[in-house]
Amino acid sequence: MYVDSHCHLSFPELAQDLPGVLHRMRANKVVAALNICTTLEEFPAVLAVAEQHSHIVASVGVHPDYQDTEEPTIDRLTALADHPKVVAIGETGLDYFRLREPLEWQRDRFRTHIRAARQCGKPLIIHTRASSDDTIRLMKEEGAQEAGGVMHCFTESLAVAEAAMALGFYISFSGIVTFKNARELQEVARAVPLDRLLIETDSPYLAPVPHRGKTNEPGFVPKVAEKLAELKKVSVDQVAASSTKNFYNLFKGFRTTASEVS
Repeated sequence: MYVDSHCHLSFPELAQDLPGVLHRMRANKVVAALNICTTLEEFPAVLAVAEQHSHIVASVGVHPDYQDTEEPTIDRLTALADHPKVVAIGETGLDYFRLREPLEWQRDRFRTHIRAARQCGKPLIIHTRASSDDTIRLMKEEGAQEAGGVMHCFTESLAVAEAAMALGFYISFSGIVTFKNARELQEVARAVPLDRLLIETDSPYLAPVPHRGKTNEPGFVPKVAEKLAELKKVSVDQVAASSTKNFYNLFKGFRTTASEVS
């Protein structure tokens, strides 16, 4: 069985066919998924999906790439995270790919999420793009290791992965690892130990081969596991079992909420 550790079921591409998406997810032995929040305005819809389905949980956070949105505070994040179906803070982090300095507002937002995660005792979902040095620096400065979490949709170097793992973080691979031109990332995937690895779709984006170019969905996450198994020269069952175990170890609130919600 598989778990999709990062998807956006509330985005229009998936929300418009949610029953079908969930049916195909089950048909492909994907037994659970974490529905990710990217803005506070989006949070009610993200939570609603989790409340309606026992095998779905939610996060709360504001994506680093969004400027024109409600700015989170520690109190606001911790209050929203005080719900049995919310198992993580994020997605948060730094993204310098499209934006240009001054970006102190983005770094302040990241600090707010780390402090909220430490306060409420829930792990972080961290996004980093063209910003790995500052991402790791702020994680260390703010004590992110006290909350733990995952570096989602990882595309950085092995040195960045090792720095994150030294802080107790997991490394999550998406469909990007299946792309033919992702050779450097594939080398990183070979090096990340099975006990520090998660798998995800980041759907509706980044569909893995052979679905590249299509709308991604949680039912495609086994393709990520298959590629990782090939790279690491282990069985797909080993990748599935390890990544699923890691997911439940990280997001400890999941099992309780899954049994409480019909």
